[in-house]
Amino acid sequence: MKKNLRIPFFILFMLCIKMGSSQDFVFSQFFEQPLLRNPALAGLFTGDIRVSMSYRDQWSSITVPYRTTSLSIEHKIPIGSKHDLITIGSQMSVDAAGDIRLKRTQVLPLLSFHKSLSEDNDTYLTAAFMGGPVSSQFDATQLKLGDQFRNGSYDPSNPSMQPITQSGYSYWDLNAGLSFSSTIHKNTNYYIAVGMTHVTNPTIHSVTGNVDDALKPRISFNAGINAPSGEKGHIMAFTDYFSQNGNRQLLSGLLYGINLIEYDNGDPDILYIGSFMRWGDALIPVVKLGFNHFSVGVSYDINISKLKVVSNWRGGLELSLVYHDFLKIRNSTLDKLRCTRF
Repeated sequence: MKKNLRIPFFILFMLCIKMGSSQDFVFSQFFEQPLLRNPALAGLFTGDIRVSMSYRDQWSSITVPYRTTSLSIEHKIPIGSKHDLITIGSQMSVDAAGDIRLKRTQVLPLLSFHKSLSEDNDTYLTAAFMGGPVSSQFDATQLKLGDQFRNGSYDPSNPSMQPITQSGYSYWDLNAGLSFSSTIHKNTNYYIAVGMTHVTNPTIHSVTGNVDDALKPRISFNAGINAPSGEKGHIMAFTDYFSQNGNRQLLSGLLYGINLIEYDNGDPDILYIGSFMRWGDALIPVVKLGFNHFSVGVSYDINISKLKVVSNWRGGLELSLVYHDFLKIRNSTLDKLRCTRF
């Protein structure tokens, strides 16, 4: 009986597209995936290069887990005789979900320009664009369609009157953003940003035909601050607000870091402990360890939404790994860029 009532995830997904309510995935450690938040947050770090990786496993306590992997690369380059910079990079991600292994893959090149607004302070106005192809595929052999059930039982040998002629869809996407970053008292860094995802309101070429207005533009507002706390402490706080197709989401929280080991040359080893909240959805404790040029973070979603009755408060595990450093090259930002630490 349960199988009779089970609706393939593919059908639900296509219904969502038809209704124009497709939404974007968001990481719990969103501060480690800046390009997904807003392309104008690219380059806001100390160093020439940053590589950020995240892996998320969600809803395994309820159904086939949703697994999302993200990789972003940023390379910052000084230009001109002032403190101006450009950042080139790319955002890549793979999102897999459901019984039919619906997979979305995107590769989005990025270009941003950082205009220095002060000779004395780390003050920059940044404009950025990021865009490229997005494709999705699914395993049609895993579909269980309604007319394949006979007398309450599913039989894959039963022919279906709903032929599937394609096993995926594709579209081109474009994102843009603006950010302002600066320092206070030479040791407190902050930024504010605004951005738009799906600027072109792309048309999806799907198995059911072209779907217009499937991905509504998403407006984002982002902010972050990194400030010292005592002799060895640090406080980092981040917040994101998204609005898309009448849906709104707020993520915010903070991390407190303490220097474990300090070095004469180089950044200290730092242990961060904190918590974030995806309002109305999940409470997210986070532990992060920074050492040398690497940082490793782990978080877990404690589900507080209406789904908690089914999930028993369990949401998803998330892991992150970030590397940043200066490159030993002629056009390094080491001598030209005053620190913007995040």
